[in-house]
Amino acid sequence: MPHPLSLAFLTLPGIPPARMIEAAAGAGFAAVGLRLLPAALSGEGPYPLLTDDRVLADTLAALRDTGLGVADVEIIRLNAGFDPESCLPFLERAARLQARHVLVAGDDRDLSRLTGSYARFCEAAAGFGLSGDLEFMPWTAVPDLATARRIVEAAAQPNGAILIDALHFDRAPTTLEEIRALPAGLINYVQFCDGPRPYDPGDEGLIAVARGGRLMPGEGAIDLTGLARAIPEGCMISVEVADLTNRLSPLDTAQRAARTTRAILDAAARIPAGPNQQEEEGR
Repeated sequence: MPHPLSLAFLTLPGIPPARMIEAAAGAGFAAVGLRLLPAALSGEGPYPLLTDDRVLADTLAALRDTGLGVADVEIIRLNAGFDPESCLPFLERAARLQARHVLVAGDDRDLSRLTGSYARFCEAAAGFGLSGDLEFMPWTAVPDLATARRIVEAAAQPNGAILIDALHFDRAPTTLEEIRALPAGLINYVQFCDGPRPYDPGDEGLIAVARGGRLMPGEGAIDLTGLARAIPEGCMISVEVADLTNRLSPLDTAQRAARTTRAILDAAARIPAGPNQQEEEGR
């Protein structure tokens, strides 16, 4: 089963959502990811899509005109003082957009409390038909896949899931074997990009690449072919290439993102399954 493609917010962050949707449609994407709240803990306010009804109307019109869906909305950060009530405007907006998944980041270093906060968020999101997709990032309280899995499974919410970002997979102590061992229901979508090597392993260096130094799939050193073969068949792939040096037009950027990602997926599909994988697929 082929992987549908979604264009992530960070690939085209500087344009209105409606224009991003038009570019994604022109490049053949099936969906987009949209940002409502900021990712950085810098005091930046909500995005206009959350607060401005005119921006919402323009976005909904673009979705109707193109037939695209909203794969995910960003971003909920779980800190020590997390209150699920504060998420209600975000969740209501996400439901208006008919989004499917919510990108969640874990900042609370008390993992027991973080697990409880994640469970409460998932309970709130379920009322709006949304999943809570916990993304591991090496500089956060959820630095790797093993930690994310422990939290999601301990929270025991039917709409709980894990989000794998190719860049963080490459930088974290996470293996393809761990990804293959995940129950298929724990992965709703996966973020694809490539990344440079060597790289600065410090938090500031990792964050700088994640938010502005990513590469198009196939242009760096990440084992994207292996990742493509490790994830469930047919799951959504969100192409997230945050690149502050990009000077291409929105349409050209979206087309390049789609083309390079499909090349990786095509290459992965041409590789014969190994004996262990054939046995697993035959079960």
